[in-house]
Amino acid sequence: MVFSSARGLSPSSSDVEAVSRRVAVIGQHLGKVLPAIDLSPCVGYSPPESSEKAAFDTREMRRVLDGHDLDARDWVFRLMEQSSLFYPRQRGGNQVFVAPDYNQSMEQQREMTMSRIEFLLDKGVFDGWLTGSGAAVELRRFALMDCFGLYDHSLAIKLGVHFFLWGGAVQFFGTKRHHEKWLKDTENYVIKGCFAMTELGHGSNVRGIETVATYDSNTQEFVINTPCESAQKYWIGGAAKHATHTIVFCQLHINGVSEGVHAFIAQIRDSNGNVMPNVRVADCGHKIGLNGVDNGRIWFDNLRVPRENLLNSVADVLPNGQYVSAIKDPDQRFAAFLAPLTCGRVNIAVNAVYVSKMALAIAVRYALTRRAFHVSSNGPEVLLLDYPSHQRRLLPLIAKACAMSISGNYLKKIYVKRSPDANKLIHIYSSALKATFTWHNVSILQECREACGGQGLKTENRIGVLKGEYDVQSTFEGDNNVLMQQVSKALLAEYISAQKKKQPFKALGLEHMNDPCPVIPAKLTSSELRSIKVQTEVFCLRERDLLIRYAGEVNRYQSQGESKETAILLSYQLGEELARAFTERAILHSFAEEESLVTGPLKAVLGLLRCMYALICVEEDASFLRYGILSPSNAASVRKEVMKLCSEIRPQALAIVDSFGIPDSFLGPIAFDWIQANSWSETSTF
Repeated sequence: MVFSSARGLSPSSSDVEAVSRRVAVIGQHLGKVLPAIDLSPCVGYSPPESSEKAAFDTREMRRVLDGHDLDARDWVFRLMEQSSLFYPRQRGGNQVFVAPDYNQSMEQQREMTMSRIEFLLDKGVFDGWLTGSGAAVELRRFALMDCFGLYDHSLAIKLGVHFFLWGGAVQFFGTKRHHEKWLKDTENYVIKGCFAMTELGHGSNVRGIETVATYDSNTQEFVINTPCESAQKYWIGGAAKHATHTIVFCQLHINGVSEGVHAFIAQIRDSNGNVMPNVRVADCGHKIGLNGVDNGRIWFDNLRVPRENLLNSVADVLPNGQYVSAIKDPDQRFAAFLAPLTCGRVNIAVNAVYVSKMALAIAVRYALTRRAFHVSSNGPEVLLLDYPSHQRRLLPLIAKACAMSISGNYLKKIYVKRSPDANKLIHIYSSALKATFTWHNVSILQECREACGGQGLKTENRIGVLKGEYDVQSTFEGDNNVLMQQVSKALLAEYISAQKKKQPFKALGLEHMNDPCPVIPAKLTSSELRSIKVQTEVFCLRERDLLIRYAGEVNRYQSQGESKETAILLSYQLGEELARAFTERAILHSFAEEESLVTGPLKAVLGLLRCMYALICVEEDASFLRYGILSPSNAASVRKEVMKLCSEIRPQALAIVDSFGIPDSFLGPIAFDWIQANSWSETSTF
């Protein structure tokens, strides 16, 4: 209160009365005895295992989700847990965790990545990775790459570039002379390989790359040149520091004629790490993640390589300069050059699912021990996972992760059993699943980060830092949007072919188009919504409807004078919806097939997860309502059923994430005794 005397005047009687009243009120408050405060006991940690009981065999569930090579995975997990190179540290009592030290500089992270690779090499982890053959060898390699990705994305990518891209290119593009010269030394890291396809000016459009390889018949050499700055090779993993050799993609010129994109082997460093003459290398610098990978840029200044360095399984150049190829169609020849990317996409897709499962395991375990707010005045604070809203955030994501894990196993199986006739199928499935799984991984990491509150920001709790580490998956080895466009274009081609030939569909899972069109009742019951038959019909009807709409829209644009390519570009919205419908139908189909193979309590849990996957896909895709595939009444029923499924899956949440088979040491401290991990006694560990 401002008194009049503050302005040099005498206080009025009203001012004095007001002050007197306030003094009296304060006196009454001070004279009262305050009631005793009932202090709540300190928050304590209780292991979720003490109250959460599994209704099924988690080991059996792990066999379903991992699919293969469980013993090999556990062996590699133990190797990493037991080596000081993997930075083991004790937190939260006696719990030991392993994770990279992200406080290290970029240079230190890169050297640690190479040191870890040398350790694994010494332990025989990579034996047979390139010199072995057969489906079992390839599946084991996929399994171990999952494990490395869980520890550190940089480690997985560094290995992936060396074995899958460089090594895969030598295997697929090369012939006997290349295999004998390069594969054993690659497997033993005598040679360190990288893969120079992407350029500053061209990423997804590989046909447009500008690096040139000109054949000199006088010396029987190819002269590789970077003609302009946009042609510099960019984002080349391993190029900045460690790689000694690279696969370089160039436009092949012979006597002034361009024969299109071809792959060559070029040496960029000597055995002492010195950059070779006629080669320039620069660093791409610090990134939002993957700083353990030395991404670099490469310029070639008329670098000469022997004629034998052309990888010639698809096409060859004879000593006199004659160009020969068993594949006469340039488009088919170009497609053959992209084969190594398929293996990379398979690896990226399944690794993304593994990381999603790790994030969910951390978030669910934390939600089963962290309490917040009282529902009743006398009751305890409520566990996060007992809130319906928190269940709705995490449990559908668990179902998606399980569905994608099973579908990823299917993708690996068709890849390792590949034949020339299956190339198209593998390309489309790997494109669709790589895009879908990596998009979902980014989404799951964000939701899990938020679900863990402030603890999700701490690097040691893993989820937050993994967002930056795995964001790149959406764009490397194929931009996800471009990959999904390829999926819809392939489906369109199948549709047009079947219509023209008046033959039934028999590829890409479109056989359901040969059956009568499903009719979905306007009011589905709860049991019908959970029926595999009804779910399959709903998903197939969406795919059928969108494919017909997409073909019709492309045809209308063409009838208006647009080229087919332009018509497809203008119809991109339906194309995106169609690719999503294809992918989700394929995932549901894989899930349902796996479910049919099990019995007992596990079958019941898989049934709940399959229902959750199917219905959450319906709830999240507006096309079901937009095109009248489901009635508004059914859409409302789906939403209610999702909430029911949340409450039914909730008691088994811990058992499900435990069945992911991820060692405790690979999770973060908040997955266990997060109170002890943050106690004063452990402050020295930060």
